[in-house]
Amino acid sequence: MNKYLIIAMATMVAAAIVHATDTKRPNIVFIFADDMGYGDVQCLNPKRGKIPTPHLDKLASEGMIFTDAHTSSSVCTPSRYGLLTGRYNWRTHLQKGVIFGFSPALIDAKRLTVASLLKQQGYTTACIGKWHLGMTLPTTNGVLPKTRVPKKLNVVWDGRITDGPTAVGFDYFWGISASLDMAPCLYIENDHFIGDLPPQDGKSSTTKSFKIDQVLPHIGKQSAAYIKASKPDTPFFLYASLTSPHTPIRPTAEWIGKSGISKYADFQMQTDHVIGVIIDAIDSAGLRDNTLVIVSSDNGCSKAAKIPEMEAKGHFPSAQFRGSKSDLWEGGHRMPFIVRWPKVVEAGSQSDQTVCLTDFMATCAEIVEAQLPSNAAEDSVSFLPALKDKPIVSTRKGVIHHSISGHFSYRMGKWKLLLAKGSGGWTAPKEKDVGADSPKAQLYDLEADPGETNNLYKSKPEVVEQLLEQLTADIERGRSTDGPKASNDVSKVVLWKR
Repeated sequence: MNKYLIIAMATMVAAAIVHATDTKRPNIVFIFADDMGYGDVQCLNPKRGKIPTPHLDKLASEGMIFTDAHTSSSVCTPSRYGLLTGRYNWRTHLQKGVIFGFSPALIDAKRLTVASLLKQQGYTTACIGKWHLGMTLPTTNGVLPKTRVPKKLNVVWDGRITDGPTAVGFDYFWGISASLDMAPCLYIENDHFIGDLPPQDGKSSTTKSFKIDQVLPHIGKQSAAYIKASKPDTPFFLYASLTSPHTPIRPTAEWIGKSGISKYADFQMQTDHVIGVIIDAIDSAGLRDNTLVIVSSDNGCSKAAKIPEMEAKGHFPSAQFRGSKSDLWEGGHRMPFIVRWPKVVEAGSQSDQTVCLTDFMATCAEIVEAQLPSNAAEDSVSFLPALKDKPIVSTRKGVIHHSISGHFSYRMGKWKLLLAKGSGGWTAPKEKDVGADSPKAQLYDLEADPGETNNLYKSKPEVVEQLLEQLTADIERGRSTDGPKASNDVSKVVLWKR
C-alpha cells in the first residue's frame, strides 16, 4: 500500500478517535452539601466570610460561579425532591416541613428522575450519602414509624428495604435514610442495613459501632472509591449527598478548633475537605476534563450554627442576604452553585443568570440529547447555555420559592413577591410576630435591594398583580414550563397560608 495513503488513513483514524473523545458523554458528579449557606464559601463572601474553604475556592477558579442560584425550598427534603425530579416539591402531598428517617417514599416509583433518565442513556448511577426522600423499611406489621425518634420500633433490621434510591434509577446506594438527627442511625447498602444491627428489642435504632462523626469522611471515601472503580468506556452519574454542616455538628477530632470561630465553622472546613477528596478522586482517575462537577447546598445555614455568635466574629453565613435556613428571604434558598467542566466551562467565569436546582434535570437531558417526556421535569429549564456563556432560553416566567411552613414567594426578573408578612420560617419576625397593621405580603426589587429591606408591596400594586397572577397560573397548570397541563398530587395547593 502507498505509504502516503497509509499516512492519510492513519490521520483519518486519529481524527475519528479525537472526535469520538470530544463527543463522549461526560461523567456527572453532583455534590450536595447540607445546610451550607451562600456565605459559607470564602470566594462567594470575601468581605463577610471568615471560614477558609480552599477546595471550593479552587473549584470555582477552575470553573463557573453562579451568583443567583436557588433551591426550590428552604429546607431539606423538598429541595432534594426538586433536584432529582425537576418538579416543585409542593406539587406532592408534602406541603410543608420535611419527612423523617422512617417515612415512606416521596418520589413516586413511576416518576422519571435524573438518575433514571441518565440510566436510560447508558450511564451507571450511584447515590452515596444522605437520602432523606423516604423509603419503605421492613416492619413486623407493615406500619412505618411516624416520628423523628420513635419510642417504639417495629423494624425488622435484617429485612429488605424497598422504594429507596435503587427504585428510582440509582444502580447503587450507600448511605443513610435521612439526617443524622433522625432515627435510624445505620448504614444502608442498596436495599439492606449493613454492619452491626440493633437488637429486635423495639427500642434501639442504632449501634455502638455507628459513629456519627465518621459518617461525613466515610461518604467522601465511598464516593472516591466509586469514582476510582468507574469504567472508562461507561459514563457515570454520582450524587454525593453530604451530611454536613447539618446538625448534629460533629467535626472529627482533627478539625475541632481549626477555624478559630466555632464548631460549625470547623465542620464547614471539614465539609470543604471532603469535597476536595471527591474532586481529587476525579482528577487522579484522569477524568477531570470531561466530568461535569456541580457543588451546591439544599438550603441556607441553620440557626443551630449559632449565627449571631459567628457574626460577632465577622462571619456572615448568608453573606449580604437576609434570612437563613427555613426562610423565604434569600438566605434561605440562594445557594452556592459552583460548576467545573473544563471541556465546556471557562475557568474563572461567572454567571448572574437565575437558575433553580429543579433545572438540573433538563440540563442533564440536553447534555445527553435526550427528549424529556411531557409528564416529567415540569419545572425544569436547562442551564447548559449559561455554561457556554450564552443566555438561558426559558419558557418559565419565574421561579417559585417555598419555606418550611409552606409559604410561597415568586421571583421574576428583579422582582420578588413573598406571600408572607415575615420570614415564613424561623427568622424573626415570624408570621405570628408581625403586627396586624403590617402589609399582608412583601415585594422587593432585588437589583436595588438584595438585602430585602425596603418592602414595596403597597407602592407597586401593578407588579404585585402581575407576579401573583403568574404564580397562580404556575401552580394551577401543574407545571411552570411550556407543555400540556399537568396535575399536582393534591387536589388543592393553598396559596396564602393564613
